[in-house]
Amino acid sequence: MSPQVRRSEIIDNFRIRKPVNPMDTRLTMLTQWVRDLPGFDQASPGPVSGDASFRRYFRVSGDPHGTGPQRYIVMDAPPKHEDCGPFVAIAHHWRSQDIAVPDIVHEDLTRGFLLLEDFGDTLMLSALDHTNADRLYGAAMDELIRIQQAGDASDYPLPDYDIALLDREMALFPDWLLTQQLGLTLSNSERALLDTAFAFLRESALAQPNVVVHRDYHSRNLLIRLGTDRPGVIDFQDAVRGPVTYDLVSLLKDCYIRWPEARLNQWTERFRLLSAEAGLHKADRDTFRQWLELMGMQRHLKAAGIFARLAIRDGKTGFLKDVPRTVGYLVEASSRQAALRHFHEWLTETVVPPIEKQIGPVETAGQ
Repeated sequence: MSPQVRRSEIIDNFRIRKPVNPMDTRLTMLTQWVRDLPGFDQASPGPVSGDASFRRYFRVSGDPHGTGPQRYIVMDAPPKHEDCGPFVAIAHHWRSQDIAVPDIVHEDLTRGFLLLEDFGDTLMLSALDHTNADRLYGAAMDELIRIQQAGDASDYPLPDYDIALLDREMALFPDWLLTQQLGLTLSNSERALLDTAFAFLRESALAQPNVVVHRDYHSRNLLIRLGTDRPGVIDFQDAVRGPVTYDLVSLLKDCYIRWPEARLNQWTERFRLLSAEAGLHKADRDTFRQWLELMGMQRHLKAAGIFARLAIRDGKTGFLKDVPRTVGYLVEASSRQAALRHFHEWLTETVVPPIEKQIGPVETAGQ
């Protein structure tokens, strides 16, 4: 069975190459910065992509080592909005731990410019199909084990995935998707229902063993590289210390692609055994599966809210198409939790219909 994803969805409004505004003063600054670097005096940055933040990326060609022109990526992270410090600290530390993140060739934290190794354009999402999924997900899970064992950089202790952060993320669901995107008015009893569900998910997350968490480990942040099965890992600047299943559920229950339950179970068990062998937890199959289910709900509440926020606040409406898939995961997971029976009923009766009316059919297993 093929994964449920439409190829037209692979290129969205944060991956599309758009013409550069000729009045873009930061681009002018960035271009001059690059041309001042050895071997880049003729560089002409071309837009590659942006993401769900203020960061932008450009590709340049240069010969810093005198061995012939090579391609590099320039990150533009306006200091007023983005702090490059965590990215730089984590990148240096993770590379020292043999994790496949881009090498930082030059950095200017004051102006928010980084020159990075170029991993190419082939997202894992665009390469996946039913014939190569075992190999690609296997490599991604192997890389994840390395990340989870990485520890902290000496100059940047990772923040904890604490109660405040978990709650703030789940609040995105009612604040942005329910009230602002769908136009729902929540009663006191509905808010109490959400509070109860959120507390249940929060306690499960906090009970899990802590590891290094990438926090956005999925098929759009993993790049296929020539000559190796190991994926290139990007967008790791928000890493924290948190639950052992967080990145795994981001990868396997991806908001951008859906796989049959049987394959998810196989991959989950493979990772459980690998991570247990690495000494990251001692959970049996059922415990680990329960951790994964509930962690996935917390993440999908967050993601659905973020997609709505990106559409409403930032005008990035292309993210809305991923809401039905993301909420579909919530419907499925809540249906398997006796403690969340009332939340599940409310979700299917109150939330799913306006999503299907405004955006599209909510995806669940078998569709």
